[in-house]
Amino acid sequence: METAKSAIASELVSRFISFLMNKYNSSSHAQSEKKVAQRLQHLLMRAGTIIEEADTRYITNSGMMMQLKILSEAMYRGYSELDNLRYCALQDSAGCFDKVSINDSSSSSLHLAIRSKRSRTTTGKDNKQKRHESHAALESLEIAIANMAEFIVLLGGCERMSRRPYDVYLYTDNFMFGRHSEKQKLLSFLLQHNNPPGDQALAVLPIIGGAGVGKKTLVAHVCADERVRSRFSSILHLNGHNLLTILDHGRTMFGTKLIVIEFASDVGEDEWKKFHSFLIGMSTGSKIIIISKLKRLTRFRSVQPIFLSVLSYDELRYLFKTLAFGSVDPAIHPRLVQLADEFSKMLHNLPSGTLISTNILADVLRLNLSVQFWRCILEKALRYVKRNYSTCGGRSSMLTDQAHLVDITDYTLHPLSMIACTADVSIKKELPRITLGELIRDPSVTPTQDFILIAWESRIPPHDSFPHFVISHAQGAHEGGALTGRKRSRAPI
Repeated sequence: METAKSAIASELVSRFISFLMNKYNSSSHAQSEKKVAQRLQHLLMRAGTIIEEADTRYITNSGMMMQLKILSEAMYRGYSELDNLRYCALQDSAGCFDKVSINDSSSSSLHLAIRSKRSRTTTGKDNKQKRHESHAALESLEIAIANMAEFIVLLGGCERMSRRPYDVYLYTDNFMFGRHSEKQKLLSFLLQHNNPPGDQALAVLPIIGGAGVGKKTLVAHVCADERVRSRFSSILHLNGHNLLTILDHGRTMFGTKLIVIEFASDVGEDEWKKFHSFLIGMSTGSKIIIISKLKRLTRFRSVQPIFLSVLSYDELRYLFKTLAFGSVDPAIHPRLVQLADEFSKMLHNLPSGTLISTNILADVLRLNLSVQFWRCILEKALRYVKRNYSTCGGRSSMLTDQAHLVDITDYTLHPLSMIACTADVSIKKELPRITLGELIRDPSVTPTQDFILIAWESRIPPHDSFPHFVISHAQGAHEGGALTGRKRSRAPI
C-alpha cells in the first residue's frame, strides 16, 4: 500500500512539474513572439520610410536599384510574418475555412480542399516552424536595413522629383503598387543620354512580362514624370502589327521622340530594320520602348531589358489587404484578415490577370466588411476558378485574353458566359452595360438579354477598360460556334 501511494504521489508531482514547465515555455514563447512582433513593426516603419523617400528621387545607380529591390522584398515578407504573429492564436482556434490549392500532379487541375478543423493545441513542430519563419523574416529585414547606410547617404544626393498631390504613395486609391527598382531603371533609361554623337543606333529597352503584370501601367506612370515629358518633344504609341504606318507621317517626325511599341506577335527583321532606319533619319536622340510577352523581341535591345514577373505572394497579400480594407484598420477585423489570406492564396495561384482580379475582388469587398459577405464572395470565386480552370485546360483567370467562352454562372442567377470584346462586338452600343463588381455584389442586377460586362476600368493611366460580351446558355453557344471564330482580342496588359 505504501509503495502504491508513493508511486501515485510521484506521478502527480511529475505531472505538476511538467504542467509548470509547459506553462513557462508557453509564456516564454509568447513573450518572445511579442518581442519579435514589436521589432518587426519598428523595422517595417523604417523600411517603409526609406522606400517612400526613394520613390521621390531619381536613382541612376544600378547598385542602389538592386538594394531597393532587396529591401522591398524583405519589407513585404516582414508584413506577412507580422500578421501571422498577430493573428496566430485566432488562426489556430479557427473553424472550417474554404481553401484553394493547386494539385501539382500530372493532371494539373485546380480543386477545392476543405481545411479540417484544427486542434486547439498546436504541435511543438508547428510552433518551432512558425518561430523559425518569423525570426528568418526579422533577420532578413534587419540585414537589409543594416546594409542601407550608404544607400541613404547616396539617396540624399539624388535629385528630387516634382510631386503632384495625387502621386502620394499609398495614401489614395489611385497608385501604382511596387515595382520600385523597375520604375527607377526605366526612368534612368529615358533621362540619360545613352548614345554618343554620331552613333547610328537608337536606344531600345524591351519590357517583357506576361498578361496583366502591369507593363503598360509602368510605362504610363514613368511617362507622366515631368522630366520625361520635357525630355521628349512627343510620345508616340504604336501597335506592332502596323509598325510601318509611321512612315506615312515623315513630315511630322521632328524633334526627339519616345516611341512606345506594343507587340502581340513577333516582327520580321526586314520590317524592323526599315522602321529603325526611318527613325534614325528623322530624329536624333529618340528612344524606343518595346512592350510584349515575347522574350525573343529582346534581340532588338540596346540595354538590358526589364522583365516583369507576377507579384510574389507577400507583395500580393499586402496589396490585397491595402485595397480591401481601405482606410479601415485590419486589426479590428481579425476574421477578415484570415479571409484576406485565403483570397490572396487563390489570386496568387491564378495563371494570369492577377492584378486585375485583385482590384475587382478588393473593390467589391471594401464596401461590405462582413465576415458572412466575404466568405460568400470567396466561395463564389473558388467555384468560378475551379469551373473554368477544369474546362479551359488551366488557361482561364478572373479575366481572360483567350478567344473562347468563360462561364460566369457562379456570379449570376442563371447560366451565362462571356467572351472578350472584339471590334465587331463592342460597337453594339444599344446593349446594357454593367460592371463585374456590380454583378458579384448583387446577381439580381443581371440583365435579361445579352449585355456588355465591364470586367474592370483602371483608375490610373493608361486607364484601360476590359469589356466582355455576355450571352446566355454558354454550352449551347459554344457548340454552335457563334463566337469562337472571332478574331482574338488584345491581351490586357
